[in-house]
Amino acid sequence: MMTLHPRYALLLAGCAVALSAALAGCSAVETAPGSGSTRASESANATPTSEDPLAPETGDCRNEGSSGLPSDAEVVPCTEPHDEEVFHTITLTGSTFSQEMVDSAITECVGDPFTAFVGVSKAESSLDVYPFTPTSETWDQAGGRVVSCVLFDPAGPVEGSLEGSAR
Repeated sequence: MMTLHPRYALLLAGCAVALSAALAGCSAVETAPGSGSTRASESANATPTSEDPLAPETGDCRNEGSSGLPSDAEVVPCTEPHDEEVFHTITLTGSTFSQEMVDSAITECVGDPFTAFVGVSKAESSLDVYPFTPTSETWDQAGGRVVSCVLFDPAGPVEGSLEGSAR
């Protein structure tokens, strides 16, 4: 059984606030390209390499942003201490958003991809997972159909990739 991670709860709360504001007739806030998560280069002066903050990429090691929302996480080299690692992504298909599709993809996060990446099943692991999921609002945006499976250690930041860690 997958537990609801505080970061995921914050994401859901943020989506609820945004939806409430939109339904109340407030103007939409548009995010400038590259203002979400940034991809780290090998240099100390990391610059954004993606204009798509909606879709964290497999292999990204990230530090939680000040808001605690996954979309505000900063991508850092995995050799540095980091809070989480994106280990698998699933691109959903279909003409319209469906919560059933999202739920199915979330289940996939803790199945075979988890075992293949970590080296032990989710049931045997001390690590935890939260999904970064699309919403009906992001469905038609670039990267808005991607479920990112995010791995983290509840004990705190780690250094190096968790791939093959068998933890």
